[in-house]
Amino acid sequence: MTSRRPRTTRILLVAVLAIAVLVLAGALAVLLPILTHQSAGGSGQQVPETFVSQTTAEGADGRERELSVESADGKPVALDALRPGDELVVRGSGFDAGIGIYVAICAIPQQEGGKPGPCLGGIPEGAQEGTADTSALSSVWITDDWAWQAFATQRYDDPRTGAFTAELTVPEAAVDGLDCRETRCAIATRADHTAARDRVQDMLLPVAFAK
Repeated sequence: MTSRRPRTTRILLVAVLAIAVLVLAGALAVLLPILTHQSAGGSGQQVPETFVSQTTAEGADGRERELSVESADGKPVALDALRPGDELVVRGSGFDAGIGIYVAICAIPQQEGGKPGPCLGGIPEGAQEGTADTSALSSVWITDDWAWQAFATQRYDDPRTGAFTAELTVPEAAVDGLDCRETRCAIATRADHTAARDRVQDMLLPVAFAK
């Protein structure tokens, strides 16, 4: 009587190899766009010298981006006197929905064209595990990328126009080594980790904390 063990072993090996190939293909599908992403250039924004609630700029990619902020009840916000716990609604349009963004209060880069950061809040806590508490976020992660949607805070409102609405809860002025009472900060958008060196989505609205 012929043993069936060798045949069973071969089937198991083929199954394991097939699974390994699928896992590798999935990893490459996620990593390749990150590794091969080419910067689209800068956003073209001149950072406002005063505290304004709206700004626009034409980026190197030809898109006209707009960033604005208001209170949760639609009223103007005193961006020169933020307090921890304030509820802000940040709106944007003209963004490239093919590039995910973080929205947070970040340090304004000292050099023109530099990356905004560090930020108060950073990546939303628990976002990479898909467990972020969306009821009181000090930072928001927006993406339409299929590989990251399950982990991000939300998607773009309208990918065609690059519009989004992000609700932020103002955190403490000093978090993780950044003190916005000593460093000039802004409500900022910037490309997420899949295009970390791309500055085309960078838009800034300067803020200050109430004494």
